[in-house]
Amino acid sequence: MAMPRKYMTSIAHSGNHSPMENITLYNYFRSSTSYRARIALNLKNLNYDYKSIHLLNNGGEQNSEEYRKLNPMGGVPTLVHGNHVIAQSSAIIEYLDEAFLQSYQLLPKDAITRAHIREFCQIINADTHAYGNLKTLAYLTKNFAAKDDQKSAWLNYWMHEGLSACEKILEKTSKKFCFGDTPTAADVFLVPAVTTAIRFEVDTKKYQNLTRVFDQCNQEEAFMKAHPFRQIDTPADLKI
Repeated sequence: MAMPRKYMTSIAHSGNHSPMENITLYNYFRSSTSYRARIALNLKNLNYDYKSIHLLNNGGEQNSEEYRKLNPMGGVPTLVHGNHVIAQSSAIIEYLDEAFLQSYQLLPKDAITRAHIREFCQIINADTHAYGNLKTLAYLTKNFAAKDDQKSAWLNYWMHEGLSACEKILEKTSKKFCFGDTPTAADVFLVPAVTTAIRFEVDTKKYQNLTRVFDQCNQEEAFMKAHPFRQIDTPADLKI
């Protein structure tokens, strides 16, 4: 699907980028935070070198000494731009806006809207995602002998907490996308969150605005290309 003309206008004037902007993204196909970074890079029409960090193979490639030198926390994604190394998806997304000022901007100039978009993103990033990531679930299993049904209940609780708050915000702010008629960082955070929730069989359909925006985003090329099942490290049986 071609990207809508309104986005192409922003991207067409993004400067004379080389075929590769000297950007490398260390990420994992199924990581929702990596998914955010891929969407952002696609919306901004920035080329990048995809480096896979498999979170399960060999005890987790993120735990290797080499990768920990790059990212001491051992998380994904990690963005390398020239000599600069930036971890944490929210920091990466803001950096890309600031480093490529002529590219499509994910945070608007208006201070109030900008603050509300950051608020929305942090509900997902800080108050929802952290409770259901791989490290958290592994800790529950190792230290509290949590069974699958208990972990599922834990996940459902925290995801509904976050998604319910997001839905209330979208009742006031959403149009075609989370904050108006063009994608912002809020949409970049929303889509991976909902994708993960669906994967873990969380009922997301009851959130009408959230579902509508999610479906709209998934018709856009930048979001489609970033989908976990369309990456170079996606296992063959999952590829779409």
